[in-house]
Amino acid sequence: MSLADRRKARGLTQERFAFAVGVDRRTVGRWERGKSKPQPPHRPKVAEVLQMDLDELDALLDPAAVLPEPEGVVSSDHHVPGDTEEMIRREFLRLMAVSGALAVVPMDDADALAEGAVRGGTDDFERMNDHLWQVYQIARAKHSVRPIVQSQLEALNDALRGGGGRADALCPAAGDLFQLAGELAFDANRYCDATASYSLAASASKEAGAHDLWACALIRSAYVDLSENRYRRAAETLGAARHVALRGDSCLSTRHWAAAVQAEAYAWLGDFDACEEALDEAEKVSNLGGEVSNGGWLRFDGSRLAEERGARYLQLNRLGLAEAALKDALRLKPLAPGRSFRRRGAVLVDLAAIGAKRKDSEQVVQYGLEALRLARESGSGYVARRLQTLTAELGTFGRDRRIAELKAEIGTLTA
Repeated sequence: MSLADRRKARGLTQERFAFAVGVDRRTVGRWERGKSKPQPPHRPKVAEVLQMDLDELDALLDPAAVLPEPEGVVSSDHHVPGDTEEMIRREFLRLMAVSGALAVVPMDDADALAEGAVRGGTDDFERMNDHLWQVYQIARAKHSVRPIVQSQLEALNDALRGGGGRADALCPAAGDLFQLAGELAFDANRYCDATASYSLAASASKEAGAHDLWACALIRSAYVDLSENRYRRAAETLGAARHVALRGDSCLSTRHWAAAVQAEAYAWLGDFDACEEALDEAEKVSNLGGEVSNGGWLRFDGSRLAEERGARYLQLNRLGLAEAALKDALRLKPLAPGRSFRRRGAVLVDLAAIGAKRKDSEQVVQYGLEALRLARESGSGYVARRLQTLTAELGTFGRDRRIAELKAEIGTLTA
């Protein structure tokens, strides 16, 4: 199989593949004609988009170089020398896989005694997980949180190995932590890793009978489908999440969050009525009393419904309605400690997109540059990804110098 065959098997055009990897379509053409090969910095992303590991990609690109190891020689992982990021990523996934297995299939008492004493109680893990979500939420550079999340995974594994019958009690903590790990992967544009994390989170949460936690894992998994333009699949997953959430705590906002995200899927599908129904259901969160979210794996409280509604109207090309809602969101929620950088970035990109649709270069530049600054300061892959989608809207401005400069600056985010 060639690189082009693999791309086509994934249902990707050259343009979409190039966009996902962050290169020019002509570069993809050279790769597929054998004129050049993806360089080491691009290979992890190429492998992720094609749903391969790096060994498989290397074999695809250079079959002659993949020879059997001599007898007695232990093969090493096919990393690019010094690629510590890839090594860390693999260790992260390994830790989650071990945690997931131990949570669903706990050791018997004899095995637990052989492994040693439990380190940390269930309450300790819940408190630490809550703290990690808070740190993640306010962190400008989301990847900076990964080392302490990895330490928490290691501690969780120790507890699961030594817990015997206590493993069931740790399942919710595992489902919680796996979702945070998925958020880290999603923000870094590692969709395969994010999907694996959310799947483990759903399994652990289901095992614990934690319906709200389970539904949130499904909602986050649907975000991956939305990012890869699988809108029908996302809508179905979100329907399942709403169904699961109905068996959860009626005082929590889980089912309303599922409806809010489902509205996005329906908007992409062009179904205005279904989108409005889902948005109306989401807004019923205002009828709940008390604490409707926990600030961790469930943060939806309805406070950002203005920006959600604005984004949905933009998708449906209702520009007047969209702009009014988005400007309300910016005015009511200025950037402050605890405010999500990527949510504000999404609003800014949407306002720039409205300007593009209206051929208003002033509006495009104003909001586009602010979103660009925020993406750089926060290191958010999500905001960068949203900005890259904006560039597709800017081709109609001809030789406008400021628009060309904005597109070039957005291009540097990928580099």
